[in-house]
Amino acid sequence: MSKADDLTLAITGSVNELKTFDWNDLSDPESIGVWPGPVKFVLALVLFAATLGGGYWFHVKNLQASLASVANEENTLRSDLETKAVLAANLEAYRAQMAEMEESFGALLRQLPSQTEVPGLLEDITFTGLGSGLDFSSIQLQNEVIREFYIELPITITVSGNYHDFGAFVSGVASLDRIVTLHDFSIQAGGENRNELNMDITARTYRYNDVSE
Repeated sequence: MSKADDLTLAITGSVNELKTFDWNDLSDPESIGVWPGPVKFVLALVLFAATLGGGYWFHVKNLQASLASVANEENTLRSDLETKAVLAANLEAYRAQMAEMEESFGALLRQLPSQTEVPGLLEDITFTGLGSGLDFSSIQLQNEVIREFYIELPITITVSGNYHDFGAFVSGVASLDRIVTLHDFSIQAGGENRNELNMDITARTYRYNDVSE
């Protein structure tokens, strides 16, 4: 008998087994021993496919999510590295700029009067006014106004003179070594002398708000 005949007989036998197989036996796993070979083969394929599907769903899918998370983290770290590389490349320039800013800040601080220098500043303002031809009625230091980084020292001034005297006084105060700003001008006629005017003005100077005080 040839191999072809053997194959034909095997196929015929399998078909006959399937025809005589009671498909209700599939609900009874204990009878698996008497199931036909084709049924067992199909069952094995189904179990193999279910195993692959379960492995993908419970393991491979989680690995893919972890891979995506790691990839995103890598992109974030790469971006941070690029930013830090740029900062490192310009570090010396930033240090030079910081030193220049500290020097400028120190120069500004030196222009702010300390608490002990305020009386001398009042004298400077008074001498400036007198040198400009003004007559002082009063010059008084008011209560300090504390800001976040500095302390404001208001000084109320009442003087009399003419327009040219006022202009010379404002120019002289602006040229003082210390920072002084002028605010709240109020000018009125001086009475009998039409050329004389009375001026109320507030000068403000500043000092550094040192929290250690």
